[in-house]
Amino acid sequence: MKVLVIGSGGREHALAWKLAESEKVSYVYAAPGNGGTAREAKCSNVPFADNPEGWEQLISFAKKEEIDFTVVGPEAPLAEGIADVFRNAGLAIIGADKKSAELESSKVFSKTFMKKYGVRTAVSESFSDYEKAASYAGHYFASSLKPLVIKADGLAAGKGVVIAADYNEANNALVSFMKDSTLGEAGKTVVLEEFLEGKEVSVLAAVDVKDNKGSIVPFISARDHKRRFDGGEGPNTGGMGAIAPVPDYSEKAQADFITSILQPTLEGILQEQMDYRGFIFFGLMVHEDACSLLEYNVRLGDPETQAVLPLMDFDFADLCVSILEGRLQSFDFSWKEGAVCAPVAVAGGYPGTYRKGDVISIDEKVLQDTDVKLFAAGAVLNNDDQLVTSGGRVLALSAYGTNAEEAWNKAYQAMDAVQFEGMGYRKDIGKE
Repeated sequence: MKVLVIGSGGREHALAWKLAESEKVSYVYAAPGNGGTAREAKCSNVPFADNPEGWEQLISFAKKEEIDFTVVGPEAPLAEGIADVFRNAGLAIIGADKKSAELESSKVFSKTFMKKYGVRTAVSESFSDYEKAASYAGHYFASSLKPLVIKADGLAAGKGVVIAADYNEANNALVSFMKDSTLGEAGKTVVLEEFLEGKEVSVLAAVDVKDNKGSIVPFISARDHKRRFDGGEGPNTGGMGAIAPVPDYSEKAQADFITSILQPTLEGILQEQMDYRGFIFFGLMVHEDACSLLEYNVRLGDPETQAVLPLMDFDFADLCVSILEGRLQSFDFSWKEGAVCAPVAVAGGYPGTYRKGDVISIDEKVLQDTDVKLFAAGAVLNNDDQLVTSGGRVLALSAYGTNAEEAWNKAYQAMDAVQFEGMGYRKDIGKE
């Protein structure tokens, strides 16, 4: 089989790597890919954009090369309808259709969906009028000591959520989103919701829903670390590292997730007659073994993917085929014992204005000795075939261990073997 992966981040490098592992896959193309996918075995990049301007080229390429199926990594192409366009062209693609993608692309749509189908989530209200939103925030803080969560309705690249401790913080966020348009159209409408106590857990899952039948099957648990600095301090980022599985996520919490969140979500997807053949991400808040849903993503999470895929003890290409053929429920999932720790190295200044173009030095022998996999994200190859920084989150180092402590030790031993100007990373991934 030949496979096409859409996207250019660390998640897409992990997808290309895992697909290339399959003996049934002869070659993987990444569009547009990055410096990591360019170096991956059985893989190369193709210079086509993953936005609508590049879709015609991608479809022509997929037909010419007789691509067996395409896997979409990022959320933006899904929200713009890439799955619908590929399927209409007669091409197999792993990804939510445009209607399903609203579960991520519109916070208002997703909260309405949760309420309609009884998915446990925080109490919330939606506003498109600044004065009404500010008034609601004022009433909220007059009657509650909890923070208020403010979410931009649209896609905002990880910058659309503010946890306000008081009215002034809330009002500043509302002014920024709704009046100053710092997020463009994405922040013109907001969701205001109560703050939930607990610990966050990510559950990625496979979905095969078509013609009002299908299933959702969850993967092992993972945890992202969003804050820039150790101890959960500093600004939110796209993710400073991930672990899998989560040691404090109990079997009782998993059972609660299935009944309170996954099953009603599946019921809603079926009732809404969505054509959903791909992956879904459940962002959970877990408190005393009870789960509440924070958000849906209609794709695999990043950097959670870099922690979860190395623990898969099955052929990922076979999983993709089972999704396409509606056989997910009977697919034989098997997971490796042990754990993965995957800290992320970021460019100087991230998540603000950050450096680009710095050469990345890697001691490959240390990575080989520790059996740690480097997944490139914001990194490309220069004319001298050197890996150089091109984004804020530059790379992740995915370390497997027989237990969490061994995985952590390997990950940070490998991190010492990677250097670039201005490089930063958290030292407590999996310890927080």
